[in-house]
Amino acid sequence: MAGSGRSGTGVHGARLTVDLSALAANWRRLAALAAGAECAAVIKADAYGTGIGRAAPALWAAGCRTFFVAHLSEGLAARAVVPEAAVYVLNGLPSGSAEAFAAAGLRPVLGSLEELTEWAALAGGPRPAALHVDTGMNRLGLSVPDALALAGDPRIPAAGIDLVISHFVSAERPEDPVNARQIADFALVRAALPGPRGSLANSSGLFLDGARHDLVRPGYALFGGNPTPGRTNPMRPVVRLEAGIVQVREVEAGMTAGYNGRWTAPGPRRLATLSLGYADGLPRSLSGRGHALVGGVACPILGLVSMDLIILDVTEAPDARRGAGAVLIGDTLDVDTVGRSAGTIGYEILTSLGSRYVRDYGG
Repeated sequence: MAGSGRSGTGVHGARLTVDLSALAANWRRLAALAAGAECAAVIKADAYGTGIGRAAPALWAAGCRTFFVAHLSEGLAARAVVPEAAVYVLNGLPSGSAEAFAAAGLRPVLGSLEELTEWAALAGGPRPAALHVDTGMNRLGLSVPDALALAGDPRIPAAGIDLVISHFVSAERPEDPVNARQIADFALVRAALPGPRGSLANSSGLFLDGARHDLVRPGYALFGGNPTPGRTNPMRPVVRLEAGIVQVREVEAGMTAGYNGRWTAPGPRRLATLSLGYADGLPRSLSGRGHALVGGVACPILGLVSMDLIILDVTEAPDARRGAGAVLIGDTLDVDTVGRSAGTIGYEILTSLGSRYVRDYGG
């Protein structure tokens, strides 16, 4: 690798590796688990930070034919790289946008009677769309009573509704009784609207009994996140983030490091600086809480994560030197572990991955 050692380059001090073969393998594993239901892929937030332009074609090549995004702009990006795919847009039909959706062949996930009416009235006949029913999230979607009242409503065929979806509140907690309530409510809706296919299961929902229906919508799990918290992660890691050490220095007891002197050396220590920070999506909340791996040794992040730099205590890492690599995500530091260290979730870590990294698409 050219530039400053194994992990950085002269272009930028950090490298993000996206393993497309692992992404494809994760989709195939979940498709097998779906047991007859179609396995779609949720690729919103730029494919969870990995790059929709590379992730979507890799999933298509693996066999995925249906994709979900959040916004019209993401739908257009997906359409450009998987032109034959069915692409649903989860965040609904913004007022006045129906013609733009239709022109791009995108399928809005309609979440209100107003959206349903607007899409059904679009000139040129029915075009495929999904209907979102809220079974407990209280975010988007028709209420269960409103959905039940649509039984026999001519707007359903006029709007080309080919899929009815809902979204779990707490699928990653299988013991939560809300899961059973949502499964039961969704079954009522499907009985009232028997024509369209049904979709309820997200990544964690795939592991719940009675949740798979006709189509499953994994997202986070595809990109290596653990859909079964508290148990061994069944997914392969997809993302690896490494940075090259740009400088190593010795400090004495009582010396501070970083902004506001938030860390004070308890004795002689050896510090290393990495060329990435919160501008690259490394959460500031990792200050004094996170670690990086240098030669396999866990090295604490000291002081405050700044915009472009972080400092590690590498006193116990004999391999630490200028140009040596440090792993921020990878090996024992998977995205869920990094998320917990930052006081957040792995989803936020992935979707915050910065644009300045040198990106390497393997597989």
